[in-house]
Amino acid sequence: MVHIGNEELIIRRRYEVASILNDMLIAIWFAVGSVFFLFEDLLVVGTWLFIVGSVQLAIRPAIRLRRRVHLRRFNPSGPTEAARDF
Repeated sequence: MVHIGNEELIIRRRYEVASILNDMLIAIWFAVGSVFFLFEDLLVVGTWLFIVGSVQLAIRPAIRLRRRVHLRRFNPSGPTEAARDF
């Protein structure tokens, strides 16, 4: 049986929420940027939204790495979940 402390669960949930919010923002930037590409006057803004979305794609693995490093405090051998890796 694996024991997970309350503090560890709170940390896992916080990183999961951060990852979900990041994914939602990525979707918004790309969707709005795609619509902006339909209008000549908004091409520059649309391009910037795609750049912002692309940078946020790099933030997702950074969130996962930070969570793993943070959870090492509770389990020095490393996090045990792989299927729930968000």
